[in-house]
Amino acid sequence: MRRLVLLALTSGCAALAHAEDASWNATLRTRWTSAHATDSGPLAAAHAAGLAVSAPSAVVLEAGLQGSAPLGPLRFSADLLARSERPEGERSQGRLGINEAYLAGGANGWQWSAGKKVLSWDVGYGFRPNDVVQQESRRRLLSLPLEGRPLLMGEYFTADRAWTLVAVNPTAHRDATDAGEPALAARLYQRDGSIDWHGFARLGTRTGASVGAALAWVVSDAVELHASARYLRRDDSVAYVNPGAPLASHNPWLHQQAGPARQWLIGGSWTTAEQVSLLLEAWRDDTAPSAANWRGWAAHNAELAHLARAGAPAQAVAGNQAWQASAFNTASALHRNTLFARLSWTHDNWQPAIDVLYHPQDGGCMLTAALAWQGDRLKLETGLRHHTGPASALIRQLPERTQGYVMASWAY
Repeated sequence: MRRLVLLALTSGCAALAHAEDASWNATLRTRWTSAHATDSGPLAAAHAAGLAVSAPSAVVLEAGLQGSAPLGPLRFSADLLARSERPEGERSQGRLGINEAYLAGGANGWQWSAGKKVLSWDVGYGFRPNDVVQQESRRRLLSLPLEGRPLLMGEYFTADRAWTLVAVNPTAHRDATDAGEPALAARLYQRDGSIDWHGFARLGTRTGASVGAALAWVVSDAVELHASARYLRRDDSVAYVNPGAPLASHNPWLHQQAGPARQWLIGGSWTTAEQVSLLLEAWRDDTAPSAANWRGWAAHNAELAHLARAGAPAQAVAGNQAWQASAFNTASALHRNTLFARLSWTHDNWQPAIDVLYHPQDGGCMLTAALAWQGDRLKLETGLRHHTGPASALIRQLPERTQGYVMASWAY
């Protein structure tokens, strides 16, 4: 697949440069990000001992080029990115990347694509159980272009129905995990008046089969409702493996498979004529750690704190405390039950928004405020995120307590 992407990229760039009906656009982005480390839990102790547990402030400059051009009977599309990042106190780091590079064609209702492409499915905003191809990380603080997945895709369309079959990561090793796992995925879309129905299926080389369904219903000009559900036989996760000693010499959190599991989401939005919009969602994710799992995690934190007070080597204890952050990578959610609300407003060129993510289990809360101004070519954005709640809340023990950014984008 990598050779296919490189061949498509080489041929397509030549076509993009010479074709008369080629289309392209470019974007320049610069942003400053800052974060303050947590003041609760094992990561705060690791940070106090001199181990960095949160990302440093950084200045980033990006140049993106997106375009498409005919290539014989096919069409080539690409999204290229050049990036330079300078974290505080460190040297600049450069990177050239390919977000998308694929060939597409079609006839008689059929369309197909081959290469690297962004393909996001499902209907939710804060959580998407059936995003089984892209597996996008939702609720990111910054809205940035996604990096696509290597895939082969075929689609068939009618006026009210669409079938899609995808082979994602077809050349990856069969033991690859998470979004890199080779898999077959299928989607059926059916429009029924004001309701959109979706059916999903996935077969992964490691995680096996899963099935799901979703709907989006436009009730009126102001009200929209949506729901999604999925059943998984297995799921890639991480788990603590007792090292047999008070302090581990390597990360004791290892990959494992868990399951079966269920995921679901329900939500809806209400939008006024003045473009004020309120979105409410609630979801359940059985792939997240259980309450018993988190109690075991807290007990291990207490044990490490006791070792530190008893005079154990400070760096060894701090390293083990930093490894406790691996538990946050178990699933896309910290707790199995989550509530989410978002209030936004579009007024002329301005787009303010505020949202709240709440965990009923421990009272943890993520507050996010953002403001954007959109001109003809220039877009200015700023945002701030803060984790609050009781000191014992898991969200308070993530690596960052507060994050902020300022970003400017110029499109031409």
